[in-house]
Amino acid sequence: MGDFLTSNEWQWRLLRTVVQGVLGVLVANLDLILGWCVVDPGVRALVVALVMAVLSPVMAEIGAHLPGDASAGRGSGA
Repeated sequence: MGDFLTSNEWQWRLLRTVVQGVLGVLVANLDLILGWCVVDPGVRALVVALVMAVLSPVMAEIGAHLPGDASAGRGSGA
């Protein structure tokens, strides 16, 4: 988990990008997935933007507080 959240190696950055994209799609289509709420397209775009803006700093903060040597991957890679 520490490598996923903190490593700068290309494969971990790619995986983080894919996970963030999938979460963005899930949030964008939450009303379709749940089936009981209807979200205006303008509100949907705002919520997706807010989630994407908050997701990366939250992941970085979680990675910074992991027990053990979670920062071993920082600064390495391309």
